[in-house]
Amino acid sequence: MYESASCSHRAEVFTSHGPTVIMPTWFCSREWFYHVGKFDEGGKGVPEDLLFFYKHIEKGGEVFRVDHCLLLYRYHPQAATHSVLEGTIWNHRVRFLEDRVLSYWISFTIWNAGKQGKKLYRSLSPANQKKVTAFCDVDEKKITKGFYTYEESEERPKPKIPICHFREATPPFIICVKLDLTHGAFEENLNTLNLKEGMDYYHFN
Repeated sequence: MYESASCSHRAEVFTSHGPTVIMPTWFCSREWFYHVGKFDEGGKGVPEDLLFFYKHIEKGGEVFRVDHCLLLYRYHPQAATHSVLEGTIWNHRVRFLEDRVLSYWISFTIWNAGKQGKKLYRSLSPANQKKVTAFCDVDEKKITKGFYTYEESEERPKPKIPICHFREATPPFIICVKLDLTHGAFEENLNTLNLKEGMDYYHFN
C-alpha cells in the first residue's frame, strides 16, 4: 500500500514489465483531485490512472509506503484496464522519464545490455539517444561483443553504443533490470557502487 502526499491508492497498475506503483483506485481530497486536474476520460485504451499519477507527481505530489491493505480491487473480463495496450503504457512511461529525468542529464548509462535496455534506447528521442554513453551489464557474452549497433537508425554510420561491465560504467544510470529476480545479486552489485537513487540512478524496470 502506498500513500501519496494527498492521495492513497491500492490496486496495482500493470506496465509492460509487470505491476509497479500501486494504483488505480485513489482516495484523495476533492481539493487535490481538482488541483491535479481530474482523470483523462479520453475513452477506451487511455491509461487514465497512470496519467493521473504522473500529473500528481508533476504537481508536487509524493509517494510514501503504507503497509496496510485499505482496499481490495478486483479485475473482471470487461475491466477498462484490459483495453490499455502494452505499447501505450510503455510510451507514456518513456515520455515521463524523458521529461522528468533525462532532460536534465547531459549523458547517462543504460544498465542492461539485453532486450529491455535496448528497447528503452530505441524508444528514446534522437536527442536522448545521443546522451547514452554506454550500456553496462554483467553478462560476459554481451560485454565481449563490445557494442550495440542501432540497425534501425537512418544515420550513417549507424550508431554503435559501447557495452561495458557495470564497474567500468559512468553514472548516472537508468536501470532496466527487474528487482528480486537475481536472488539479490543485482541489488548487491548496485549497493557496492554507493550511489544515491534519484541522483545517480533511476529505476525503469
